[in-house]
Formats: sequence, C-alpha cells, structure tokens
Amino acid sequence: MSPEISALLVFLAIGLVAGWLASLVLGGGGLLRNLIVGVIGAFVGGYVLSLAGVSLPIDNPFFSQVITATIGALIVIVVARVIAR
Repeated sequence: MSPEISALLVFLAIGLVAGWLASLVLGGGGLLRNLIVGVIGAFVGGYVLSLAGVSLPIDNPFFSQVITATIGALIVIVVARVIAR
C-alpha cells in the first residue's frame, strides 16, 4: 500500500473516531455523519487551536490529533445546531 493511501486511511480513522466521540458528548450519530463531522472537525480543531496558540500536552501524536479533531467536531456540531435553529 502506498504511503499516500496509508496517510489517507489514518486521517479518515482519526476523523471517524473524533466524530464518534463528539456524538457521544452531544448526541446524534451514524457512521457517515460521524466521519464527515470528524474530518471537518480535524481542520476546524487544528485551525482554532493554532489560532489560540494552544499546544496539547499529549506525547502520542495519534491521540493528540484525535483530541484536536474531537474539539473541532464539537465546535462544528454546535455551530451547525445554532445555524439550523
């Protein structure tokens, strides 16, 4: 398997886990919805944390990326709910 495919699969796995964790906190779910929210959340979380100058004190890069994506996914869900009202 090429490195690009492996990186894409890891990115999608991080997004899926982050979306699932966010759905546990805020409710909702479904595999596709969790994946979409998690992938968008990965970008949002990375942007927001870098904008705030926050660096997570987690030594494991995978878990750090999952937490960052989960924070972003929570933001995405909250904003989507506010807009939907």
